[in-house]
Amino acid sequence: MRVIFDIGHPAHVHLFKHLARLLMQHGHEVLFTARDKEFELQLLEAEGFPYINFGKHYRSLPGKLWGLVRYDIKMFLTGLRFKPDLFVSHGTPYAAHAAFLLGAKNLAIEDTGNIEQVILYRPFTDAILTPAVLPKDLGPRQIRYNSYHEIAYLHPEFFTPDPSIRQWLGVGEGEEYAVVRFISWNATHDVGHRGMSTDDKVRLVKKLAQRMRVFITSERGVSDELKPYCLRMPPDKFHHVLHYATLVVSEGTTTAVEAGILGTPCVYVSTFVDPNCQEMEQFGLVFNTTESGKVFELVDKVLAEDRQTYRERSQTFLATKDNATRFYFDFIIGRYAKNGQKQADPSWQPVSS
Repeated sequence: MRVIFDIGHPAHVHLFKHLARLLMQHGHEVLFTARDKEFELQLLEAEGFPYINFGKHYRSLPGKLWGLVRYDIKMFLTGLRFKPDLFVSHGTPYAAHAAFLLGAKNLAIEDTGNIEQVILYRPFTDAILTPAVLPKDLGPRQIRYNSYHEIAYLHPEFFTPDPSIRQWLGVGEGEEYAVVRFISWNATHDVGHRGMSTDDKVRLVKKLAQRMRVFITSERGVSDELKPYCLRMPPDKFHHVLHYATLVVSEGTTTAVEAGILGTPCVYVSTFVDPNCQEMEQFGLVFNTTESGKVFELVDKVLAEDRQTYRERSQTFLATKDNATRFYFDFIIGRYAKNGQKQADPSWQPVSS
């Protein structure tokens, strides 16, 4: 079987990397496609996967409309040469449209259900896999499973924390540090929502810095006062940094959920109500506030507790969930592998700009 994985966000590389390796180990061939948007290409390089770069990502509305046409064409031409049996993505329309034109199957594995994307890919999609906690009804092709996307790459079967990350960060053994994550608020599901105010961001970092090292990761620029705390790291190191942190404060849902799975306490600051974060709050792993100023109270609460308690809570939480990567693999093998394998054009090149 030949499979194209289409990447729309850096998190999707993590989501699919272990699934892709399992397929490769069982004799199937994979190819990744991506736009040059954030650091997707760096992650694909770090993971060693063959990939096609479709070029720069468009951010304006006219650009996005042109991109829909441009990337559809590029995906179709790539499919003509690679001849996939199956497209897998986080619900990208390019994969769905190309699958339809090429007579291949399209599988969407997603956890947001943004209707503006769903209406573009659903008519051409065989199945939509979503976590059970996602409240949205995406129609008769939706199949729910008992896990999260983040578990697909942070499950203990696949993720082993690297203690040498402390040396890379320049922090000593046992030295405390915090990770603070700010987002751009440009995603479609972020419209109308907010996180911390600029003043509270500065107050938070300065307060934490009185007790421990502080590392900021941000999707956009920060004030001059916060620039000395910004951490520039290879994207493949991020989860190791999260694992050994004493505390995470995040405006982004993905980072909040990742921290909770790793057993690192997280204060999630956003007016966006995320069902994963809500469930993890019941296990005492993530604490959500919609009020920028309340984050200080929650930080004090978390820091007063024993760090090992969160590791134990994480183990309890994971015991209630399926291994997402194994679920995806079994689903794909059971549903699509019987279709056999097509032959690719021998002249295609796996890495392109």
